[in-house]
Amino acid sequence: MPLRNKIRPRPRPDQTSLQSRSTPPGTDSPWGSARLALTAFFAVDGFLFAAWVVRIPDIRSQVNASHSALGLALLCLSIGAVLTMPLVGRLCLRYGSRPVTVGSLALLSLAVPLPAHAHSVAALGGVLLLFGAGYGGANVAMNSAAVDLVAQLRRPVMPSFHAGYSLGGLLGAGLGGLLAGALSTAWALALGGLLGLAVTAAAGVVLLRSPAAPLVAPGRTGDGGTTGDTTSDHGTRTTAGRPAPHLRLLVLLLGLTALCTAYGEGAIADWTTLHLTDDVHASPGTAAAGYAAYAFAMTSGRVGGTWLSIRLGQTRLMLLGGLTAAAGMLVAALAPVVPLAVCGFVLAGLGLANLFPLAIARAGAAGGPQGVAFASTLGYGGMLIGPVVIGFLADAAGLPMALTTVAVAATAGALLPLAVRRR
Repeated sequence: MPLRNKIRPRPRPDQTSLQSRSTPPGTDSPWGSARLALTAFFAVDGFLFAAWVVRIPDIRSQVNASHSALGLALLCLSIGAVLTMPLVGRLCLRYGSRPVTVGSLALLSLAVPLPAHAHSVAALGGVLLLFGAGYGGANVAMNSAAVDLVAQLRRPVMPSFHAGYSLGGLLGAGLGGLLAGALSTAWALALGGLLGLAVTAAAGVVLLRSPAAPLVAPGRTGDGGTTGDTTSDHGTRTTAGRPAPHLRLLVLLLGLTALCTAYGEGAIADWTTLHLTDDVHASPGTAAAGYAAYAFAMTSGRVGGTWLSIRLGQTRLMLLGGLTAAAGMLVAALAPVVPLAVCGFVLAGLGLANLFPLAIARAGAAGGPQGVAFASTLGYGGMLIGPVVIGFLADAAGLPMALTTVAVAATAGALLPLAVRRR
């Protein structure tokens, strides 16, 4: 037998090494243990925040706060979140986003029961600073971990994580409303905190033991030679060295997209029921149902967000979503009858659903955990200023005209990703 028939071809080293680099571990199942655990973290984050929100009227009576004093106390929550977010971005780079996620959710779970034990506005503001630190830190760390997992799975699954947050929020608000008469505020928030700790412990073990996802590092340009380069699933090229100026600009544009989206979410959350009762003359029950329809539409949009991202592309989905939200808000703000206004809010929920998660995902792909922190800080700022701006404009021009600014912000949020894509 000829010798050549006994010699098997030897694979080329460059091909095998390329294959090992291009196929990250743990991508066999799109719903692996890490993704399920991280979705549980998003869900419990939404649940805990909703559990606190439904008890705000009781805590306001407990501390005998006026509207303005309560507003200042609530501002402490936002201050705690905004101050913590940049720090958590650096901690994620140093220690990894998964351990920081577990620690932030544990802090949030421990802070949730504290407002029920405050008996003055000053004390409430102090505990809300701690609450905001846990909430803001959890959002940056979870989104950073999600960005890394998106890169590992090579699928645009970021909306599914935020769908978990929305589902957790719906569950927290529903249970909080049902148990409002049966449980005191202290017991309700204490049980919520215990549930948060239990989920954090169980999901944390799974998340930390799962195969590590590749870190999505900030885009960098080197002074001379490079030690290597990678291309993210969003098409962003990174190399070793200092952050590239054009990537910082991309993160800024995506952060502004998150700000425009969160402006609308905050305004709708605080003013929907008041608009439906005062301007469209709906009953309180119908107004509550109208807001529930908006929240359910947003959750549904996020559940289908991954499929839509694959079919339409992320930029096109953000464009269509922003324009749909703008049209829906114009209808909701100016409609003279309740059914039409509720339909407008449903359209707004569907349109806004995926703008924020996709903006955060793309900011993370371009800037790593610090990109997530920067975009999240801008987004949280939009959620903070939205209700305040709407309130001032409502005094000047009426609530319906003030709510049309949400349509303007949604349009801006739709167009900004086009500038990101061109760059």
